[in-house]
Amino acid sequence: MESLTFLWQLPFLRDATLTALLVAGTCGALSPFLVLKGWSLIGDAIAHAVLPGVAIAYFMGLPLIAGAFVAGMGSALLTGWLDANSRVKRDTLMGVVFSGMFAVGTVLIVAFPTDVHLDHILFGNLLGVSPFELGTAAVVAAIVVLALGARWRDFLTHAFDESHARAIGLRTTWIANAMLAMISAAVVAALGAVGIVLAIALLITPGAIGFLLARSFSAMMGLSVGVSLLSAVSGMWLSVAIDASPAASIVMVLTLAFLGAFAVSRWRDRRALRP
Repeated sequence: MESLTFLWQLPFLRDATLTALLVAGTCGALSPFLVLKGWSLIGDAIAHAVLPGVAIAYFMGLPLIAGAFVAGMGSALLTGWLDANSRVKRDTLMGVVFSGMFAVGTVLIVAFPTDVHLDHILFGNLLGVSPFELGTAAVVAAIVVLALGARWRDFLTHAFDESHARAIGLRTTWIANAMLAMISAAVVAALGAVGIVLAIALLITPGAIGFLLARSFSAMMGLSVGVSLLSAVSGMWLSVAIDASPAASIVMVLTLAFLGAFAVSRWRDRRALRP
């Protein structure tokens, strides 16, 4: 019980836990749409593409999160433009654009001496999260919740069938760009918490768990957000108990939850097939 109260008694652990909850909740809310739309690679790609934006923002004396958002969103839009104006498939273009952006960012950070710690960018620094990063996570969470709450039907229709969404008069380009902007913002919020390498787990795994267990979208959304929040707190407790990385502990708990959901799904399917 002592380790549980530590999360709220010590200021740095309290801020870390709050940030983890905000980031996990935001990613958990977006995750079902990414899973249904098949945008898992988009989330992974944006997470890696923010690196040069962080480096350039540092060199220019700008907020790192601003550079990360511009780089992630710009790379996503560039991929969409190339997809519309070339014969190369979208997944191939993503591999070229986003891996190239990650390589450029790595070269910039390593080649030019800075105070930016590459390990913190790649794997996060949850225990050293600043009040500004906590505030950023809160703002991003509020924006995502308000946007999804206001137009969730449009986002859901677009995720299920883009052609149908276009046929009934929805502005699919605007919907796709809005979703890309929210994904980029979520990655920026996750940057200081779990880093760009592990951010993809928060964006995809909760939705995959909901997809395996839920029978409706509302249940899928509830499971995704609930599992994300529970994994954030459980991961923080585990990291305190065994003196491990909080980000890695959170992702490990999420992965174990996915394996459990997969086992339950298989058991339920086999039971349904019995005469």
